[in-house]
Amino acid sequence: MAQETEYILDEKDKEILKVLQNNARLTNKELASKVHLSTTPTYERMKRLERTGYIKQYATILNAHKLNKGFTVFCSVKLRQLNTERAIAFEQLVREMPEVTECYNISGSFDFMLRVQSPDMRSYQQFLLNSLGRHDNIASLESTFVMEEIKHEYSVTV
Repeated sequence: MAQETEYILDEKDKEILKVLQNNARLTNKELASKVHLSTTPTYERMKRLERTGYIKQYATILNAHKLNKGFTVFCSVKLRQLNTERAIAFEQLVREMPEVTECYNISGSFDFMLRVQSPDMRSYQQFLLNSLGRHDNIASLESTFVMEEIKHEYSVTV
């Protein structure tokens, strides 16, 4: 979908974004009522927010614990050699790993930070040995195990 080059948000656009972040399942009529607009302008604004990239996607947030994926690990990865080709290869590998739910290219002692969801420590160990550890350009890994999640926001301040 082509994005418009420039679009400046007004207060109604921001209000729409705030409401949708809280509940993206609202009907257009319900959304219009909450932002005090009629349905047609609300729909047009929402479509423009999608088209211009302010809204990336709509998602359902699942309970990882109920799905037996509640063991969260932040895994720091240092590559042996960092160049464009090797970074792209690593990024492609990570994109294909369902256990990795987030991946960031970071500064500092490590090159990448991964968020890994696993059923338990044993499963994470198998993931390291049989999946991530097979990448021949990994120099070192450091795992940080989450003992308790204190705050996890999916929203962005508007």
